[in-house]
Amino acid sequence: MKLNLKQIFNITGESRDIDFSILPEEIGQLKGVAFVSPLAVKGRVYNRADVVTLEYTADLTLRHTCDRCLSEFERSYNYDFSHIVVPSVSNDNDEYIVAEDMSIDLNEIVISDSLLQLPSKILCREDCRGICPVCYCNLNETDCNCLKNSEHIAQ
Repeated sequence: MKLNLKQIFNITGESRDIDFSILPEEIGQLKGVAFVSPLAVKGRVYNRADVVTLEYTADLTLRHTCDRCLSEFERSYNYDFSHIVVPSVSNDNDEYIVAEDMSIDLNEIVISDSLLQLPSKILCREDCRGICPVCYCNLNETDCNCLKNSEHIAQ
């Protein structure tokens, strides 16, 4: 969703509400990430004292594969973001969003922000026991004696 900010940049006190969804088909397949439902975005962009700010909340549900036990599961996330938007910058600065031609691509910003916020290790649950390195059973679902037997053999 392209958002034209010309009026907001030019009028102090101006604001615009944001409420839209990005469909999973629009996002496409990203490595290791599968969107289960639309990514819902609500917020606003406003000009206060000639500083343009974008504030929004992103709600998303993803299908993951656990990094320890390889089980698939779904998890919902809710993130809040705030960015200062500028019409141009004189040097490379990651602190601001640059509005090329007075507009920004909200889809790109929202997807990028949301993915960068995800944890680096994805677990189905905090106490996930993983899989047995001998028989590959899911230790969250069953107990095996492989490790006990291999410890006994090693002694």
